[in-house]
Amino acid sequence: MDTKTIELNGQPFMLRSWGRPDLPPLLMLHGFPEYGGAWGDLAPHLAARFHCLAPDQRGYGQSWTPDGVGNYALSHLVSDMAALAEQFDAPLCVLGHDWGASVAYGLAMFRPDLVSRLIIANGVHPVPFQRAMAAGGAQSAASQYINALRASDAVARFSADNFALLEQFFRHGMGVDWLPEDRMQAYRTEWARPGRLQAMLNWYCASPLVVAEPGVPRTDLPELPLDRLMVRCPHLLLWGSEDKALLPESTAGLETFAPDLTRFEIPGTDHWLHHQKPEAVAQAILDWLAA
Repeated sequence: MDTKTIELNGQPFMLRSWGRPDLPPLLMLHGFPEYGGAWGDLAPHLAARFHCLAPDQRGYGQSWTPDGVGNYALSHLVSDMAALAEQFDAPLCVLGHDWGASVAYGLAMFRPDLVSRLIIANGVHPVPFQRAMAAGGAQSAASQYINALRASDAVARFSADNFALLEQFFRHGMGVDWLPEDRMQAYRTEWARPGRLQAMLNWYCASPLVVAEPGVPRTDLPELPLDRLMVRCPHLLLWGSEDKALLPESTAGLETFAPDLTRFEIPGTDHWLHHQKPEAVAQAILDWLAA
């Protein structure tokens, strides 16, 4: 793995990479509460085929961390990664997980000139996800943690006792515990950088998506321009079906927005499939590309 600081839109970002620079680029976008180093389990299995690029996204790790919720609107997050893609051989293949999937979808939808293929690992397109969260059913119940992460006291609560509550959420809230203690300490180090936890939570606060209370459907939904939310490139959706946070209904109807969609389940995995079975995830990606 190589590391360096690069400039995106005039600001510093940490970038990790695996594989030879002359290989096709693969942009790997992490989610909450991870950072670019989280791809260290998967990237080595893809490094013979790709130059794997894993940035710390805005507000995470060692990258630029501006103040204010407005600086974490999806348009800004997509702009960062568009600037990164433009520094390499675009259009390129993009892989996103969790919140990184939202940015990856944003690139595919709003900058299709930069994305040749889209791979999502347990992440969601905004329309099926919003519909599921607003229905008041199982996905609404599973998404109640979002309200806790958006609360005014979230930074204090989740950072107390050396991030005890955030660690509990990370290790048990979305799947089974896969973290050895040395890896957990690496995450605590990243979370403890000045302003990082607030910035990470700002991703949730900046999102317009609404979460219904269980049994109480919501109709006051954000305006989603359906015609602009299409994924027209080939799209692979990798899924760990034991995910506790993202249920299968969160991707229902995705084919409407991604007509060239392939779904593939990684058995025995949950939200953290890229950590739990990285070889199987890598093989699924390579087989799809070959097909």
